[in-house]
Amino acid sequence: MIREEALARKRRRRLAEGEARGLDALPDDWLQLLKRWVRRGGDSRWDTLKKDAGTGRHALADKLLEWLLANGWIALEEKFELAAWWPARVQFRELDRLRDVLGIDNAATLNAQWHALRASLPAESPLTDALDRLPPKTALARAGLAQALSGWQAEGRTGTQRDFALYARGTTKAVTPAEWAWLAAEIDLAEYGIERHTPTLLLASSMALQFDAGAWPLAAAADFAALTPATLARVQRIIQAPLGWLLVENRTSFEREARSRAADTAVVWLPGHPPTWWRDAMRRLLTLAPAPARIACDPDPAGIEIALAASRLWDEAGLAWAPWKMDGEALATLATRQPLNDWDRSRIESLRKQPRLPTAFLSLLAEMEARGEKGEQEGLPLAQPSATTASTSSP
Repeated sequence: MIREEALARKRRRRLAEGEARGLDALPDDWLQLLKRWVRRGGDSRWDTLKKDAGTGRHALADKLLEWLLANGWIALEEKFELAAWWPARVQFRELDRLRDVLGIDNAATLNAQWHALRASLPAESPLTDALDRLPPKTALARAGLAQALSGWQAEGRTGTQRDFALYARGTTKAVTPAEWAWLAAEIDLAEYGIERHTPTLLLASSMALQFDAGAWPLAAAADFAALTPATLARVQRIIQAPLGWLLVENRTSFEREARSRAADTAVVWLPGHPPTWWRDAMRRLLTLAPAPARIACDPDPAGIEIALAASRLWDEAGLAWAPWKMDGEALATLATRQPLNDWDRSRIESLRKQPRLPTAFLSLLAEMEARGEKGEQEGLPLAQPSATTASTSSP
């Protein structure tokens, strides 16, 4: 029996008693429309729900409405207009049960599941805060990636994205493009030893690499060679070692310098903040061919930080290094520059506090502050001299 509660020109109708009946007998098109209504929420205007049915399906919506009322799933608020009662607002009853029957995720359940899982995530995981910003359903789906990343790092693993997907989820294609985009936005994948493809160190030099099977002269390359970490790990010794190293951050600048390098200098591409695989590969080369370095990055705050990160390898080896074309004069000679942003200014303040900062960097910081501008390395002619004549000194 339908119970009515009348007030002036409004009334509310619902099943007087008993539990709402099952949905097994509903046709599929009714079920799909009901799912749309339930996803919208538990309390909606009837005009809104009727529009959800789409053009030409209003009769279906009317029938579904009456069925839901007769079977106890809704309470219906009606208005008396034009000598008749018309539906005005629909409120779903037993909404959690209805969501379960329809296979729709329950927000409260998902929240509880996420909070329970979050407590088990590694405290040191860099993705925990990022997961907190996601909807609970998405966070639950991606929490395993945070756990896998911590394990991958703890085990000292490196590899391609497919290697990580296999490690995290058992197959090489199990991480979706959307998940890779999210990971790349939240962390520096290279810092965790995850590359899109097998990483390669780009190197131009007259040296020859000695392997078990023989020597490989790098001078045979027309411009530069691309060496994987596994290849460099198998090098036994270096023949005709360079007298100096030149690290170049900008890829275009690197290729230009690789083709015009001095015979006694080895030119290496520095791919931004040096990832673990690059540091390991470069450390191997320095062990076999110790020599001072010049480091050339963008004349901006990020470039200084990248250069300092790369220079630590030379500091560890007790070898001299110096910035190259990274001073105030280099910035001033650029034809075009970009304005500093808030992040740049904060980095300048932080860099000024670092001990033993090279004079070239101090000059660059002062010029950036005076101009309110920064630059890009691509506009600089590096004009790199021979290692035997260049002045290279540690900071």
